[in-house]
Amino acid sequence: QVQLVESGGGLVQAGGSLRLSCAASGRTFSNYAMGWFRQAPGKERGIVAAISRSGGRTYYADSVKGRFTISRDNAKNTVFLQMNSLKPEDTAVYYCAARFSTDSSRLYGIDSRYDFWGQGTQVTASS
Repeated sequence: QVQLVESGGGLVQAGGSLRLSCAASGRTFSNYAMGWFRQAPGKERGIVAAISRSGGRTYYADSVKGRFTISRDNAKNTVFLQMNSLKPEDTAVYYCAARFSTDSSRLYGIDSRYDFWGQGTQVTASS
């Protein structure tokens, strides 16, 4: 089992920034590809960003490209999501997820591919 705990959500004005963190425990963190997903009220959960085990490859949804940055610190068992220039449409519950991978460069963009999930953290960008 991998336990994931998100933090860093909150209320921010449009144009502001937040940095989400996801702390992992239970297994060797560097064996897991990681992803950030979000779900707004009345909408399906969707990918925001993903990062490979090594951190060498990343993926971003078109809606966040150029504004969000995913990164990881394998020594600290933590994945981050830096969110800049937040828009009201970024308002959602954000979840981190982990997927065991034997390929250090593999990315996963679909939520069904992930094995473990955090409880989520609310991000609200007010206009």
